[in-house]
Amino acid sequence: MMSKQQPAWKQPVQQFMAGGSAGLVEVSIMHPLDLVKTRFQIQRGPDDPQRYKSLADCFKTMWRNEGPLSFYKGILPPILAETPKRAVKFFTFERYKTLFSFGSPTPSAMAFTLAGLCSGLTEAVIINPFEVVKVKLQAQRIALSQQPSTIRTAQEIVRTDGLGLRGLNKGLTSTLGRHGVFNMIYFGFYHNVKNLIPESKDPKLDFLRKFGIGLTAGTLGSCVNIPFDVAKSRIQGPQPVPGEIKYRTCFATIATVYKEEGYLALYKGLLPKIMRLGPGGAIMLLVYEHVYDWLHHHW
Repeated sequence: MMSKQQPAWKQPVQQFMAGGSAGLVEVSIMHPLDLVKTRFQIQRGPDDPQRYKSLADCFKTMWRNEGPLSFYKGILPPILAETPKRAVKFFTFERYKTLFSFGSPTPSAMAFTLAGLCSGLTEAVIINPFEVVKVKLQAQRIALSQQPSTIRTAQEIVRTDGLGLRGLNKGLTSTLGRHGVFNMIYFGFYHNVKNLIPESKDPKLDFLRKFGIGLTAGTLGSCVNIPFDVAKSRIQGPQPVPGEIKYRTCFATIATVYKEEGYLALYKGLLPKIMRLGPGGAIMLLVYEHVYDWLHHHW
């Protein structure tokens, strides 16, 4: 709780800084799994000549054909975006939580859930242009040394398709769905369950309590929102026929994938997604809480 001597502006700044730190740590550790997830989501059925057979096959093929550094393709957009993105995520969550508490000192379960949803929608608007560039870079099956830079890739997208929903902001609806649903479950589950399970006096056990709840929150959010994630990757990734746009809008893309490839195709990339956002979600929450606590007591 904020002390009386602390200026009113300091707590929001601390929350913003703690959120940015959480995002930077998470993306630095978990980016290779995000890349592998994208590769699975953009491949289109058994006739795809570049289809990966399994998670292990994807790792081996990329290592052999593109080199070990290929697992960090497209990392610059998330690095540039992740600090402000996660800062906005946690900062706006705290603001929305206060808003939906309607003056009550103790937020309700619904307040946590609605705050998560709104923070996800806000985050999506900010992050979508970076996602478009990241997916384009991740989809290129060439050595990292041969790949165009992040800035050149962004310039090419703007020059070819502009800044709108066919260019640097394409896939916005699916990004809104992905982040809104994930954050609604992620924050709602974490804060509601954390309040139900008593704290442990043993720091190690309490760390495991929070990590376990965060891991579960990230896993549940990933399982529920992945159809939006698949749609986003298809819209923002390379189209099946160059020059022809097959995947245009979120729900039309979900319907097309379901019709042509079956229900399970909407869950492509689920394993690497869970492997990233399960522990990644726990890492973010713990880093956020620890950095915020440190800033609160030392600044």
